[in-house]
Amino acid sequence: TVLTTSINYASTRDLMLKRLMDIAGGLVGCLITGILFIFVAPAIYIASPGPIFFAQKRVGRNGRIFKMYKFRTMYVQDTTEEKKGWTTKNDPRVTKVGRILRKTSIDELPQLFNILRGEMSFVGPRPLIPEEEEIRSLREASGVYRMRPGVTGLAQVNGRDLLTAEQKVAYDAYYVEHHTLFMDIRILFQTIAAVLTGKGFAEGGELQHHGEQGEDDSEIE
Repeated sequence: TVLTTSINYASTRDLMLKRLMDIAGGLVGCLITGILFIFVAPAIYIASPGPIFFAQKRVGRNGRIFKMYKFRTMYVQDTTEEKKGWTTKNDPRVTKVGRILRKTSIDELPQLFNILRGEMSFVGPRPLIPEEEEIRSLREASGVYRMRPGVTGLAQVNGRDLLTAEQKVAYDAYYVEHHTLFMDIRILFQTIAAVLTGKGFAEGGELQHHGEQGEDDSEIE
């Protein structure tokens, strides 16, 4: 009983520190994003006139649906309901600027607002779109939805686009059961390395039917 209480206390403490890190990092990140916005926004608009951001419904903690924000990477005329679907390698719907934003993960920066709102964390399972029923069921069975989804996660630094749905869920489940603040910090550094090297990145994913756990679905304004 004493051991169980100690473990629960440590877990609660880690979650509190994790949230504090999210808030502090989110505030700093928003300042950096504001500076980058000066350059990114015009580039996005010149490549394809239209909104700079887009919002898409995702599945969050305890299965709740929320709107996740990103920089727009597709041509506006190709992001309608009629034309939505997984992106593929060299997908013509993605602008030249959008390809750079995706490869460098700069398109993910607006999710800092989701972090500050408590809908996401820096580290956690990547949030799915509601329509991904197969992997969503696997996650529910593995208890993955007990934690906030993340901008990056254990699966993203261990293969990213090259993993199957089952492999991603296995990494997500392991993270939920064994996460620590130290693990989060390690994953963040590994993410930086992966972004700089392009490790695991494939436009639309090598496994196109899964993509980046919904990241390559069409953009919904």
